[in-house]
Amino acid sequence: MMDVMLQVKNLSIGIRQGEKIFNPVEDISFDINAGEILGIVGESGSGKTLTALSIPGLLSANIAITGGSILFSGGSVSRELLSAPEKEMEAIRGKEISMIFQEPYSSLNPLLKIGDQITEAMEIHGEKDKALVKRKTIELMEKLSFTDPEKLFKTYPHRLSGGMCQRVMLALAIICGPKLLIADEPTTALDRNTQSQILSLLKKINRDLGTSILLISHDLEVIKSICGRVLVLYSGRILEEGNTDEVFSSPAHEYTRGLLNSIPDKTKKGKDLAAIPGKIPSLEEGRPHGCPFHPRCAKAVPQCKENFPSARAVSATHTTHCILGGGE
Repeated sequence: MMDVMLQVKNLSIGIRQGEKIFNPVEDISFDINAGEILGIVGESGSGKTLTALSIPGLLSANIAITGGSILFSGGSVSRELLSAPEKEMEAIRGKEISMIFQEPYSSLNPLLKIGDQITEAMEIHGEKDKALVKRKTIELMEKLSFTDPEKLFKTYPHRLSGGMCQRVMLALAIICGPKLLIADEPTTALDRNTQSQILSLLKKINRDLGTSILLISHDLEVIKSICGRVLVLYSGRILEEGNTDEVFSSPAHEYTRGLLNSIPDKTKKGKDLAAIPGKIPSLEEGRPHGCPFHPRCAKAVPQCKENFPSARAVSATHTTHCILGGGE
């Protein structure tokens, strides 16, 4: 049995707009095990990024946790992150939980050399020996197969490609040896070759350093290539979860089937791509009662509009929140 590193229980997130409060994420629960790569997939607006940002406490001022718990067991003691003082969270961010984002250029300081930005992360968390910090940074660059780390150490971000900047962000995120790395759409807007390099690096980090990874993506092929387990998120609700191979080969929710059918492949050459009718509801529109996907679901029945379905077991490693799904 794997050790649970992070437990998210009944998490709800609210956004205040004027006098109104919207709930883009509602009552979601999941675990991240030590040493695993967990994926969260779903369309834009499904709540993936808000869920990710809530873990290290990076939600903006008009967004707040309205319910739930996030319990982190990365060290010798389990801690409730949602009630942790900001000073404690500052010590956790970067050292125990790190995060990389979709836009590496906006995450890197254009006025600082790459080496200075990576070493700064170690210095913030108490390492004062500059020679040691530089040596560890160069060693990490070598482990991550960077070409000419000494030269890269002295290079400014604007001289690097988007893919190289993303690789630098990975190095920066893991230089302090975090137990959990959260990667939010790290391969979006990259070409396939560069995307493959980033995914290979993530696998290497997970394998060689034992770092747990939470990978956020709208790209099912990315999730399939690297994640052992997957959560399918829609309108702030988890609709399906389980072993990635099992969920992708035998989807139990109509939304998951729709996402999988929309993936282009060679067998569909010359044919129109399948598309899920309709669109994900906006905050202003609000989440439909019952299963949030029912307005777009071709198989919806009246019962789908009544209450959000409880989890139904498809197998020991696969569950769905669908009244039509489930195998056990």
